[in-house]
Amino acid sequence: MSNREFHGHIGRTYDESEPWWPEQTRAPEDAPNVMMVVLDDVGFGQLGCYGGLIDTPNIDRIADNGLRYNNFHTTALCSPTRSCLMTGRNHHSNAMAGITEISTGFPGYNGHIPHENGMVSEMLVEQGYSTYALGKWHLTPAEAGSAAGPYDQWPLGRGFERFYGFLGGDTDQYTPTLVHDNHQAEPPATPDEGYHLTEDLAQRTIEFISDAKQVDPDKPFFTYFCPGACHAPHQVPKEWADKYAGEFDMGWDEAREMILEQQKKMGIVPENTDLSPHNPDVPHWDSLSEDEQRLYARMMEVFAGFLEHTDAQIGKVLDYLEELGELDNTIIMLVSDNGASAEGGPTGSVNENRFFNNVPESLEENLEAMDELGGPKYFNHYPWGWTWAGDTPFQRWKRETHRGGTSDPLVVSWPEGIDARGEIRSQFTHAIDLVPTILELVGIDAPDEIKGVSQSPIEGISFAYSLEEPDAPEQHTTQYFEMLGTRAIYHDGWRAVHPWPLGKVMTAEDLSATTLEDSEWELYNLREDFSEAHDVAAENPEKILELAQLWWTEAGKHNVLPLDGRGIQRLAEPRPQPGKSRDRYVYYPGTQHIPENAAVRVLNRDHSITADITVPEGGAEGVLLAHGARSGGYSLYVKNNRLRYVHNYVGVEEYEVIADKPIPEGEISVRMEFDATGEPNMSEGKGAPATIRLYYGDEQVGEGDIPTSIPNTMGLTAGLSCGRDAVNAVTDEYRDQTPFEFTGDITRVTVDVSGEPFTHHEAAMDQIMARE
Repeated sequence: MSNREFHGHIGRTYDESEPWWPEQTRAPEDAPNVMMVVLDDVGFGQLGCYGGLIDTPNIDRIADNGLRYNNFHTTALCSPTRSCLMTGRNHHSNAMAGITEISTGFPGYNGHIPHENGMVSEMLVEQGYSTYALGKWHLTPAEAGSAAGPYDQWPLGRGFERFYGFLGGDTDQYTPTLVHDNHQAEPPATPDEGYHLTEDLAQRTIEFISDAKQVDPDKPFFTYFCPGACHAPHQVPKEWADKYAGEFDMGWDEAREMILEQQKKMGIVPENTDLSPHNPDVPHWDSLSEDEQRLYARMMEVFAGFLEHTDAQIGKVLDYLEELGELDNTIIMLVSDNGASAEGGPTGSVNENRFFNNVPESLEENLEAMDELGGPKYFNHYPWGWTWAGDTPFQRWKRETHRGGTSDPLVVSWPEGIDARGEIRSQFTHAIDLVPTILELVGIDAPDEIKGVSQSPIEGISFAYSLEEPDAPEQHTTQYFEMLGTRAIYHDGWRAVHPWPLGKVMTAEDLSATTLEDSEWELYNLREDFSEAHDVAAENPEKILELAQLWWTEAGKHNVLPLDGRGIQRLAEPRPQPGKSRDRYVYYPGTQHIPENAAVRVLNRDHSITADITVPEGGAEGVLLAHGARSGGYSLYVKNNRLRYVHNYVGVEEYEVIADKPIPEGEISVRMEFDATGEPNMSEGKGAPATIRLYYGDEQVGEGDIPTSIPNTMGLTAGLSCGRDAVNAVTDEYRDQTPFEFTGDITRVTVDVSGEPFTHHEAAMDQIMARE
């Protein structure tokens, strides 16, 4: 507060002066709390209250106390949708055409949400709300996710007062990469102690709300609760998956029919709704072998357990709000960020890092893993036949602009403010509509300015008009869609879709083939064809022309251009990096977790790791430098008084070289040299073979050959740590001693990467896109 804002009087002494205090900003009297719950990769037909085959009693409880919308839409991808939910502006207006890892240097694509597009957190915190974000964020530019910042696009830079979760697109549920406010944090317990991220997030949500309500009970809160569920890895304690034993043995073809039948009974879809045509990418269940059916059914059981477990954690938060007496005056909006995910591919996966490195998974190996799926050992994802079933009754899935990618659940509850209970609304709504609806219900106008920054117009339309009027005419009558070159446009009950060709798997390489021909549009009359089952383009050429032209008009308004269907080239697009490129990286003890995109890249190139250490009398042990996780990486460490280097080849094999003599006491430099002896073979999932040499000072003390190394990536949840292996140990050699902190002293660890790098852009693109 400056002196110019002082409205009292200052005299020569206190007796001659008059004090003054600025009036505290308070929310409107009896203003409701707001809680936005964002599920990840949950399809239209997976929640119990949307006709799904999975029990979700707590989400059903929200629906029973409020409304379900059956015509709610997202962008078809995670970060773009979340930017819409937070700002009320379209994803290209937010510069979030895709996830930030594939950003390009154009206004709609650069991954930096402009501050003139204020977030609802920024609007509410200035009106006297407490603001909390928990769980997945994935709205920070890829180059800004490390401790070097900048922090203006982290949650605390966008109006949230407290944050506990993870910045990236996914994380391990048992050993997550956590951020608390603006600093990294370690999980409060281990998997052996029963830790699971979703449970932790629910407890933290309760703690955040409790902390403020105990001090200022009348102050309302905005809570953005975003568990990583049900994005891969599908991880949940075994008993939750076992509940569904045998429940999916019928297969995905029959599951779709069962889900549609339940949806019709519930009124979620019209009685005349047809199942969309068979997806040519998906084999018929009856064509699979008995072993394939057994494995794929178990993968779905694990997913089902994961979703119900998530529902139970949501229930804990609801129960707490009820105990607090706040539930009835809390606006709850629960959504999913896009359709169900097909990133498990046609056969599913138990370790997606093998997929990213082009290392094939065999049915036999995956069958051996079946009993432990959902546990901390595997990073599993179901096959895309279950994705297709999860998006019933629609076609296609996440990343694509058919309704299977863009139509999602929206459940709204506010017992004190909405009289309707358990009803369904069919007005068209979109992710950009939540912010204006919240503002209208709370009684706050959208600000003209936030922290000195003039605000752009909100592009969404409040659907508050529909809360009590089931037959009210829809007010959001036009909406464009674009994702990775696929497009769609909704207008007055018609929907035109410019798709990725059916029968063709969307890959990084194939994306570059996306065309701009307006002749390829499909057309659906949603007033008569809810599920987009019947393409009527041939009978309505004038309507196609009208909608195609409308799409280009909307694209011009919202920074969609230049339309970009590139794959590999888009990945290789130059973009800002966290620091200048260099040949030497120096790390210090206490470095907990440097994200993959900010860490030194050593794959397929000559490099060395030198640790300047002091070994105390009696010896020392522990990690000097570790990079990666159980699913792949490397570690330089000391055990049994000898220097060791281990290279974990995508969780398949560990190659280790051990010094042939004990490490000396006192100050010493120890070194590992990686001398590549051949070229990588990316098509076969083989990184460069190498000779590994170990040194104490200038004395060579060990040597060994590794036949192959990791070709492309350490993994989505990988990070680099110095002096310890921070969370998910690279090697079985010290997993039971994690984090296996070095017991001597480390001055510094230097990584020299002056050798020429090798990059396989297509494999890297697949890895990045799975983080949506």
